[in-house]
Amino acid sequence: MIPSRCIASRLAHLRRLSSVAETPTLAAAWPSPSEARPVRIYRRLSPLAGFGGSVSKTLNEYFMEGRKVSKIDLVRCAKELRKYRRYDHALEVMQWMEKRNINFAYADHALNLNLISKVKGLDAAENYFNSLPESAKNLITYGTLLNCYCKEANEDKALALFKKMDELNFSSTRLAFGNLMTLYLRLGRPEMVPSLIEKMKERKISLDSFAYVLWMQSYASLDNMEGVEMVWQEMLNDASQCDDWAVYSNLASIYVKAGLFEKAEVALRTLETVMKPQNREAYHFLISLYAGTSNLKEVNRVWECLKVAFKTPTNFSYLIMLQALHRLKNVEGVLKCFKEWKSGCCSYDERLAKVAISACLEHDMLETASSLFEEAIRRSNRPFFKGREVFMLYFLKKGEVDLAMEHLAAVIARTEGEEWRPDAVIMDAFLKHLEETKDTDSADKFYELLKNEAGLKAIASKVLLKLT
Repeated sequence: MIPSRCIASRLAHLRRLSSVAETPTLAAAWPSPSEARPVRIYRRLSPLAGFGGSVSKTLNEYFMEGRKVSKIDLVRCAKELRKYRRYDHALEVMQWMEKRNINFAYADHALNLNLISKVKGLDAAENYFNSLPESAKNLITYGTLLNCYCKEANEDKALALFKKMDELNFSSTRLAFGNLMTLYLRLGRPEMVPSLIEKMKERKISLDSFAYVLWMQSYASLDNMEGVEMVWQEMLNDASQCDDWAVYSNLASIYVKAGLFEKAEVALRTLETVMKPQNREAYHFLISLYAGTSNLKEVNRVWECLKVAFKTPTNFSYLIMLQALHRLKNVEGVLKCFKEWKSGCCSYDERLAKVAISACLEHDMLETASSLFEEAIRRSNRPFFKGREVFMLYFLKKGEVDLAMEHLAAVIARTEGEEWRPDAVIMDAFLKHLEETKDTDSADKFYELLKNEAGLKAIASKVLLKLT
C-alpha cells in the first residue's frame, strides 16, 4: 500500500465514523435484524469477484432457499464490498433492494449515490441526487455529492456545491472541509490546505484526526518537513487525537517517502501501542510501511501477529503481504506466502497470482511463473488478462516481441463477452519497442490484432504511420 493511498483510506474511514445510525425501516415481509445472517450472505457474494456471476441471481437463489435477511445486513454487505473496492457488486446489492421497494434511509441514499458515482460516473450521480425527494437532500446526501466531485477533482462543481451548502448551513462540518482538502491535494495544490484549516478554526470547527492527516500531507507534498512536524506537535497538544493509529500511520508514510526510516519506525512502533488488536486495516498499513523501510524482519513479525489476531486472513490481507514481500524482492517469501494462501483459500483471487507471477518474472523464473499462470487460469476459470499483461511486459523487456504478441493475441481471442481495458503501460511498451526496433512486420501484426478493438485501433495505426 503506497503512502498516497492513505488519503483515500482515511476519507473512507471518516465517512464510516460520520455515518448516522440507519433507520431500521423494513418492508413488512422482512425479518428483524436478530434473525439475519449477514456472514452467510456475504460469503455468497464475496467469491463473485474471482469466479464472476450475478449479484441479483445470487441473492435471488439465497431467498429461494428460504433463507432470511434484513435490510440492514444487505446494506452492510454493500459497505463491505465497497470497502474492498468491489463497487459494481456493491451497487448491484443496492439496486436489488430498490427493485424490491425496500425503504432507503438518508444514509442509504448517500451510499447509493457514492456507488453510482464510482460505477457510472458523475452525470449518473447527479441525476440520482436530483431525483431524490427534497427531504432526502440533506447534509448527508449533499456531503456525499461533494465527495463525488472532489474524488473526480472537479473543482468548479465542488466549489459551487460547497457555496450552496454554505447557504443551507450544511458546510460547517469537518467532512465538508475534509473533502475540499482532498480535492486540492488531488489537484496538486497542497498550498490551499492550510488556508482551509484556518477557515475551520475561524468557524470554531474542531480538528479531527483526518484534518490533521491532510494538513500534514499538504506540507509533505511541499517538501516542508518542518511544517509536518509543526502540525504533529499541535496534534500532540490535542489530547483527543493522540490515540488514533491512522495519524501515526500517516506520519510514518511521510517519513518513508522522505527516506527518514528511523523516524518512520518510531511512528510505527507508537502505532502498535495505540491500535486495537482487532483492526485488520492497521496491520495492513504496518506491513506495507515496514516494507517501505526495507525491514523484512518487522514485516514478517507483523504478519504473524495478524494471523494470531485473525484466525483466517482474508484474500486482501494476503495480497498486502505478497505486495510487501514483492517490494522487498523476496521471491522465496512470496512463493511461500502464496502457497500458504492457496492451501486454505475459499475463493481463488487472480490479484494474488499476479503478484506471485510478477515476482517470479523479475527474477527470470519463467518456468515457475508460467506454471502459476496456468494454475490460475484453471482454478479461476477466467481468462486472467492481467496475468497475460505481466508476461507481455516481461517479454518486451527481453526484446522477444513475438512472445509478447502471443499473449496479446490470446487476450484478443477471449475478449468476446469479456471486457479488456489494457493498462496504458502495456500499450506504451509495445509502441516504444516497435518504434525503437523499426520492426514493420511486428507492427503489421500488432495492427491486425487491434484493428477490430474499440479504442485500440488508433494506437496500432499510430505505429504503422511512424514506420511507413
